[in-house]
Amino acid sequence: MNIRAWGEVAGVIGIFVLLTVVIAVAISQFAATWRAKAVLAREEEYRKLAERAVSSQESIERQLADMQERLRSVEKVLKEVE
Repeated sequence: MNIRAWGEVAGVIGIFVLLTVVIAVAISQFAATWRAKAVLAREEEYRKLAERAVSSQESIERQLADMQERLRSVEKVLKEVE
């Protein structure tokens, strides 16, 4: 093989390596973007779950306060009846 043939082989190998690197970087960036979107979606679901939990807790606290008030009124009526 002469020098020109070796130059062509080196050029083909260089282009192959370059394409391989570009494809590998593109795939890794796509995967990183996909993972980031998945994390954001999961965090959004956790936020919604936390908001529902807080809302439920507040509702339960209101119901408990209402029940305590009713219990006080029943106790007052019972004391008055005695």
